[in-house]
Amino acid sequence: MAGRKISLVWLKAGLLLLLLCSSALILSAYIPNPAKGPLIVAHRGASGLAPENTMASFELAELLGADYIELDVRMSKDGELVVIHDAKLDRTTNVSGFVHHFALKELQRMDAGSFYDPGYSKETISTLGEVLDRFGGRIGILIETKEPYLYPGLEQKLAEELKRHGRLEGLMLQSFDFDSTRRMHELMPDIPIGVLIHKDKHPLSDETLDELASYADYINYNFELIDKKLIARIHARDRKVMAWTIRSEKDERWMKKLGVDGIITDYPA
Repeated sequence: MAGRKISLVWLKAGLLLLLLCSSALILSAYIPNPAKGPLIVAHRGASGLAPENTMASFELAELLGADYIELDVRMSKDGELVVIHDAKLDRTTNVSGFVHHFALKELQRMDAGSFYDPGYSKETISTLGEVLDRFGGRIGILIETKEPYLYPGLEQKLAEELKRHGRLEGLMLQSFDFDSTRRMHELMPDIPIGVLIHKDKHPLSDETLDELASYADYINYNFELIDKKLIARIHARDRKVMAWTIRSEKDERWMKKLGVDGIITDYPA
């Protein structure tokens, strides 16, 4: 009888622990990075450990505890939002040509994993909607528009897709294209915006920085260009800065020491 009571006590304790863990997971899905420290953003998913911008890469990033997955968006020939970095398919698929020369059904038949490892041959090009449906509410999602000038109406299409998805918590948008970031802010004012800064735009003038800070929440920089003075200029405008793209523990420690607000990395472990 005593042994039975002890077993029941341990069973209740186990159930309580499971409940607490589940609650923490649910909370973290809506409040990324509740602990102190910079956000950890998995660049194209855990792209140092799995084929970039694939479901496998995003799933691994979530498993490793990243706060956000970052992904790239372009448009197919038939106007669908697809998740891929390059304008051309050659580097990451088994097909040559431009993304916007193929319809969605054609893109979805391509092998988007073997370039990394033959074991990932079943990975395909996903739509943004598929990624949102699978990961929305589970992990933060940072969406980058790639060369939006190639795809007229991209921002409007993106706004419609996010409206269809419905859940906006944990979403962020970014681009190197300042016109695109401003359009995204106008269309989706409730979603945080990040502007990516090329080295040819560095250092930003105070006038340009003020203009960007008028609508953007994050000013995101190549980590090699970041120093304390730059961070202070951005923080003085009540804006945040993310460092990209980190590929070593040494550089990650350096960025944390400088005080960045987010680290975009290929290795989110």
